[in-house]
Amino acid sequence: MFRKIYFCLLAGLLSSPVFAQQKAVDYVNPIIGTNGMGHTFPGACVPFGLIQLSPDTDTIPHNVNGEYQKDVYKYCAGYQYSDPTIVGFSHTHLSGTGHSDLGDMLIMPTVGELKLNPGRASYPDEGYRSRYNHSTEHASAGYYEVELEDYQIKAQLTATPRVGIHKYTYPSSDGRIVLDLDHGIYNYDGKVLWSHLRVENDTLLTGYRITNGWARTNYTYFAISFSQPIKDYGYVDKKKPVYTGFWRRFKMDRNFPEIGGRAVVSYFNFDTSSDKELVVKVALSAVSTEGALKNLLAEVGGKSFEQVVAEASEAWNEKLELFEIEGTEDQKAMFYTSLYHTMINPSVYMDVDGYYRGLDHNVHRADGFTNYTIFSLWDTYRAEHPFLNLVTPLQNADMVKSMIAHQQQSVHKMLPVWSLMGNENWCMSGYHAVPVLADAIAKKVVTEKEAALQAMVETSNVDYYDHLDDYKKLGYIPFEKSSTAVSSTLEFAYDDWTIYQTALLAGKEDVAKEYYARALNYRNVFDKKRGFACPRDAKGNFKSDFDPLQTHGEGFIEGNSWNFSFHVPHDVYGVMDLMGGEKVFLNRLNELFEMHLPKKYYEKNEDITEEGLIGGYVHGNEPSHHIPYLYAWTSQPWRTQYWTREIVDRMYRNDINGLGGNDDCGQMSAWYMFTVMGFYPVCPGTDQYVLGAPYFPYLKLQLPNGNTLEIKAPGVSDSQRYVQSLIINGKKYEKLYITHADLLKGGVWEFKMGASPNKKRGQKAEYKPYSLTNGIK
Repeated sequence: MFRKIYFCLLAGLLSSPVFAQQKAVDYVNPIIGTNGMGHTFPGACVPFGLIQLSPDTDTIPHNVNGEYQKDVYKYCAGYQYSDPTIVGFSHTHLSGTGHSDLGDMLIMPTVGELKLNPGRASYPDEGYRSRYNHSTEHASAGYYEVELEDYQIKAQLTATPRVGIHKYTYPSSDGRIVLDLDHGIYNYDGKVLWSHLRVENDTLLTGYRITNGWARTNYTYFAISFSQPIKDYGYVDKKKPVYTGFWRRFKMDRNFPEIGGRAVVSYFNFDTSSDKELVVKVALSAVSTEGALKNLLAEVGGKSFEQVVAEASEAWNEKLELFEIEGTEDQKAMFYTSLYHTMINPSVYMDVDGYYRGLDHNVHRADGFTNYTIFSLWDTYRAEHPFLNLVTPLQNADMVKSMIAHQQQSVHKMLPVWSLMGNENWCMSGYHAVPVLADAIAKKVVTEKEAALQAMVETSNVDYYDHLDDYKKLGYIPFEKSSTAVSSTLEFAYDDWTIYQTALLAGKEDVAKEYYARALNYRNVFDKKRGFACPRDAKGNFKSDFDPLQTHGEGFIEGNSWNFSFHVPHDVYGVMDLMGGEKVFLNRLNELFEMHLPKKYYEKNEDITEEGLIGGYVHGNEPSHHIPYLYAWTSQPWRTQYWTREIVDRMYRNDINGLGGNDDCGQMSAWYMFTVMGFYPVCPGTDQYVLGAPYFPYLKLQLPNGNTLEIKAPGVSDSQRYVQSLIINGKKYEKLYITHADLLKGGVWEFKMGASPNKKRGQKAEYKPYSLTNGIK
């Protein structure tokens, strides 16, 4: 007990109001971040909530006069633990991404001299930012607290799905709120297209702003209520308008109730002499100020700050207590924090009355589902969405329906590639909403096969998207056409396999036949002489000066051929033969984990750092996440048991810099959650999970159908990591995979662990997981 409190106070993490209850939620450490990147936010949110209310610690712009500012990469989540100042508290953030946007509606409480510029980190006194100390910083699931040293203001934050709640305790009678409508994450000159603010009465503000960022046209409406009346107010527009019309007859910068501009920073003064606490409730909507007001009244009307804190904590605890584990205090912190990370995004994107802004920027009403946004699909199709299929299938079903609605509203008729706040930002490659739909259908989470299949087929035939025309004509993307020609070909082939699989389930044999052939297109970029996936020109010639270790200029995105050549999860035996057979395949896997990768191959890549490497295996980036499980198709499946535990030990630590790579909207954490349970969805779109080895001696999961799964592995440890045998519900189990249907039956899994591998286990062909073919014959 003392050890847990001591560690968390050192890190400045746990909120004392909820700690004493000793629930699963108490182990969550929201400040666990990415090595040297800080791509997590420590603030307040609830599961899958739109509001992620958190401190922003600097205002570095994405570019200055069109020139990229590389330090901005550290601020993808707005927060950097090593920074000495806080600029303010904004309401929208991205969790663990490698690019960014948002940071909407920044609020900063101040006293004393009025300052309407955030100032610089090197000269904090010139602006409204404040120094802070981690000793006063406390964070838990749904709650954040810090002391703003320069103002001696205690700041406390909590949230509901659509409302952020601030509580500020002032030291004196001149309390003030700065509302900066120009602030944003990855900001730059001109990102805010317009903002508008109305002072409805002395305790209520409404307004909106429209930004042009990663989300190209992002509408954010708000309604803000204060627990005390406004004494007076004003604003500056840092971009003076050229034309003011007849508004010039008013003195608009002081106590005028309509405020508008492109760079508005406003302030509101309060008399806090008799009551030093000010509660600020900020509701957001993508539809209208009316929608924001409805959200405000529905979610926090009449509720105290403390009541909302308790409800947010309980909302998290309800999700987190689906699991029970035995482990050390640090292991529990890592486990429940990872589980927490899997349920931050995607985020609810509709008002309480069901209205939302669609991809076409029209207002739609969700019919029978909750609409979601923030789909980082290049990352999350791998494990995040399969994890939600297992643990919270109703939410994932709604996410699938949201993707289909996106496709129906798309002028391109495409499922989302990277969906952000009613916009498509086109980030990364492939069309990986397709495997999310396929996986939900294969596991019977979604039953609308024909509507999903139509959306999948239409998406895969948008010829002008990422050289799909060449891919369909030649069976691969020529290197001279695309810098990611090889990886995109591999990704398309897998995505097409998921369409084949869905077509089979839907009884569409003609579609299945077409996409079976497309699923084999991965073969067209394999150079059999080298045994690697390799760039190829339109004439069919492979690149002569090819370096399979290089991450730049060789046809791959955020990875190299050593890792991407294993990216054929739907046909492992096929790619094994292309590499030269099982012996070469095994040697290649072993060498990948054991090699030394020189820095020249990754030092200029923002998304690959030394901390995320094990040999040449890149756990810090997603294309490699399934690779440790590929031993299951070989004669040495026990090596999966060795390497998965090694990865967990090295890449997941209860520490400020505890993650070995960007969490990417929960993908890194979902990999951990599956792996410590002892299985992983290598090929989403099948109903199979490949077995590894459990990490904990005991784990219990409350399944969504009411059944309970208990996983027992007495004595498991770093030295006792190898599976000797597995008994499921009293019967010996020899297969190296488990189906989703069998998993949902629950019961008791009993692993016998040992210090040496059982090399006889799992050797028969019928024990091996799915592969589209038996190899290239």
